Amino acid sequence: MWLIYSNQEIKPAQNLSCMNSPVIVAHYHELWLKGRNRKFFLRKLAQALRQALDGIRVERIEQPGDRFLVRLRPEASVAAAVERIGRVFGIVYFAVAQTVERDLDALCAAAWNEIEPLKFSTFAVRAKRSDKSFPHNAMKIEAAVGRFLLDKLHAAGRVASVDLSEPDITCRVEITPGPALVYARKIPGAGGLPTNTGGRMLCLLSGGYDSAVAAYLMMKRGAHLSFAHFYGTGARPGESSIHVARELARRLTLYQLGVKLWRIPFEPIQREIVRYAPESYRILLYRRMMMRIAAVLARRDHALALVTGDSLGQVASQTLQNMVAVGDATLMPVFRPLAGTDKLEILAIARKIGTYDISSEPFHDCCPIFMPRTPELYATPKSVARAEANLDLAALVQQGVESATLEKFRYANGIAEEVTSVTRADPDSVTEQQAASA
Repeated sequence: MWLIYSNQEIKPAQNLSCMNSPVIVAHYHELWLKGRNRKFFLRKLAQALRQALDGIRVERIEQPGDRFLVRLRPEASVAAAVERIGRVFGIVYFAVAQTVERDLDALCAAAWNEIEPLKFSTFAVRAKRSDKSFPHNAMKIEAAVGRFLLDKLHAAGRVASVDLSEPDITCRVEITPGPALVYARKIPGAGGLPTNTGGRMLCLLSGGYDSAVAAYLMMKRGAHLSFAHFYGTGARPGESSIHVARELARRLTLYQLGVKLWRIPFEPIQREIVRYAPESYRILLYRRMMMRIAAVLARRDHALALVTGDSLGQVASQTLQNMVAVGDATLMPVFRPLAGTDKLEILAIARKIGTYDISSEPFHDCCPIFMPRTPELYATPKSVARAEANLDLAALVQQGVESATLEKFRYANGIAEEVTSVTRADPDSVTEQQAASA
């Protein structure tokens, strides 16, 4: 069989599906920089691994030294485990290891099985001996296995040499108290920091490519995100963006393992803005109102910041001046992880994380409704404040919050499932003073 990850085809070991005790070796990197907080991050990473593998027959998860060992039961699906671990933030790379008897002949044979299908010019063997009862130290293991592999390669007519500095591939041998582990094919992990280690944020989820990618990037830094989606009724039946937002939230649940999605009907508020505000400022006032409503919902979830998918200069509302003017609507910090990226980079990440096809579905975005003929490009906080002077901002924020409905998704058995039915926000949960100070 073939394992697919991040659009790369990786040939597994020939006996991958029939090993008596499959083991996946997962390595982290950035967590080494955490000093005294390292134990907290490693505990969160171990928790995320266990949750990601929910429903797969795992014998145990160990942490010997600077990596995790996921020992699967013989009947477990290795392919499913590989797919799920590939989404766990904090893992920089991992590998499916062969488990072999603890003797040099078995180690050499397993190492050859690992590297024989691969294409390379140089290689190295690296060994770790955590069980000192094994009679050969790491240097002797490396020398014996390396010499065996070199002889086998030459006998097969392949031109290859040993390079201990920058080899094309590295065959790793680990001597544990249980079976020995041998692996050479590294699978790239999601990287970043373990989920739910960086604080709470709320992301304004539009349904397009950008906001979902922005959410993913903040999740990758350990932030725990909830979402607010502002929707219209759609130009034709079935064109509302709600179905796209729900599927994006469901997809992102696979990475965060739990998601809240607030849905806010926005067209009534837009009509008030159209009625009382200058035409050229409409889009900016829409976005400022979204910021205010999202800030109230964020505080309800004890979130400390908002996240948007803005990319500097991508559209008229995302000039530097307009981004500053929109952000001025709330005191809550606004993170824009895509500010320095272009559309091609954003689409590449969307394809990688599985949100591209969802965002490509037809839907009616609420922002272009009542689109101004000549949108303002260089607004200032003072000019937008004048433009919305005739609006009852506190009442509109309260209207948006009280009309919001909540859905929750959680990760279980490899899929994202809906936890609760839609519930409406508590009308008494937002006061006029809170709405005005959003």
